[in-house]
Amino acid sequence: MSGAGKIEGEAAVPPQKKEIALPEKEKNHVTAIAAAPPPPPVLSVTQATHVDIPDICGLYKKVWDEFRGKVPQELEKTWQPSPLEFTSMMEGMTYFAARKDRKLVGVVCCSMVDGAMYISHIAVDPDFRHQGIGQALIGQCLEWAKRSNAASGWIEAMSRFTHAVSLFRKLGFKDTGVIHKHLWKEDVVLLEIVF
Repeated sequence: MSGAGKIEGEAAVPPQKKEIALPEKEKNHVTAIAAAPPPPPVLSVTQATHVDIPDICGLYKKVWDEFRGKVPQELEKTWQPSPLEFTSMMEGMTYFAARKDRKLVGVVCCSMVDGAMYISHIAVDPDFRHQGIGQALIGQCLEWAKRSNAASGWIEAMSRFTHAVSLFRKLGFKDTGVIHKHLWKEDVVLLEIVF
């Protein structure tokens, strides 16, 4: 006899499957493992490229649609660029995109102005807020600024966006002032961080 389940000169016989009766204790253990929740989606922040433009424009539209009629119309239009408009906005700027399981969920722009980093155009998908995405995006900007030898960084936010202003303060930015009636009659808070 050679090989499992085969006698020389005869056709191969597949091995028999055996059912093993598990004790109740082990059955419950196996069920508990199978019912474990899936791991949370992985967040990644990378530099955006021109391939990302349609998704970025879609994200800006989704974010700013919730403010339709609540902010000046000129502001809505500025923050909802077409892909063509956004392509020209990217020139000379560095954009970072946050993704959860490959879905674009956040974006931010960084630029250097006279040796200081300027952060603008931050947006996080409303369905993914309060999950550390804004913090990860700003963190990436701060790392980029330090690698670029920036002396400081600054950001401006409309004072009505109290959650954003609180996040910037939490990340080490300090208030430097308020510009009243700056963006189409909206007050803007200026915040700075020194490296």
